[in-house]
Amino acid sequence: MDTLYLIVNASVIPFWLMLILMPRWKWTHILSSIAWPLALGMVYAWLFSGGTGVGGFSSLPELMTLFTQPFAVTAGWIHYLAFDLFIGGWETRDAMKLGIPRWLLIPCQLLTWFIGPVGLVAYLVLRGVMKNQWEPGA
Repeated sequence: MDTLYLIVNASVIPFWLMLILMPRWKWTHILSSIAWPLALGMVYAWLFSGGTGVGGFSSLPELMTLFTQPFAVTAGWIHYLAFDLFIGGWETRDAMKLGIPRWLLIPCQLLTWFIGPVGLVAYLVLRGVMKNQWEPGA
């Protein structure tokens, strides 16, 4: 599990760099927002396909027991990596569609990469402020 953790953790770096540095390249969306989150999702499903053995999702004590298992912690981390990358791709596409300057988007992308929900909140606030500025009478 240590090796798998290291591989999947490092594997998202190129895709985040594509979103940040090459958002308009035709393959960025496909690779970063679809292909790699899908691949991570398949690894996640594979980890849970053998059953959990101990613990579960029905209560906090069951969840805590489940996450004493290395495969479950690795799967949980893969869950974060896949969803954060997917959200980062959405933020990137949405910002380009709305014309949000990249220099304002990049901090949100970095926050999403490292502390997912905080980055999403930051982007949604930025999006709301920018959309509000563009609307007539704002």
